[in-house]
Amino acid sequence: MNQATGPQATDSEIGYRAEFALGEHSVRHLRRILRLYLTGSGLIELADAAELALTELVANVVRQVPDRRCRICFLFRPDGVRVEVADGCSRLPAVGVWDALIDGGRGLFLVEAVTDRWGVTQRPTGVGKAVWFECLAKSPDER
Repeated sequence: MNQATGPQATDSEIGYRAEFALGEHSVRHLRRILRLYLTGSGLIELADAAELALTELVANVVRQVPDRRCRICFLFRPDGVRVEVADGCSRLPAVGVWDALIDGGRGLFLVEAVTDRWGVTQRPTGVGKAVWFECLAKSPDER
């Protein structure tokens, strides 16, 4: 069963959490939800990068996790957004070797290119992991 919670305010953070068995149209819906929250948080300038990175992380779950179950968490702060996609698969993602002639394997290159930070955190139990990224808003003098 799919479940979602949000928005939840803790200090200056707004969060969205959902557990999914990903399907064919999940990415489209998750991108729409992310964009709505970014708009409401005044961070719309991060939407394109955050949506692309989210798409790549969700695509990895669809390709690599047998049951396609994952937990998705968006954490919005005044300075940006953190997105986390956690699953029960212990295999860690790795940035492959760039090859312009291959059909796949570029997802983490894209995540690295469009986000400010990203990483992988293994669950303390050793089963599963969370892949996350952060997109930070530019200060007014950087715009």
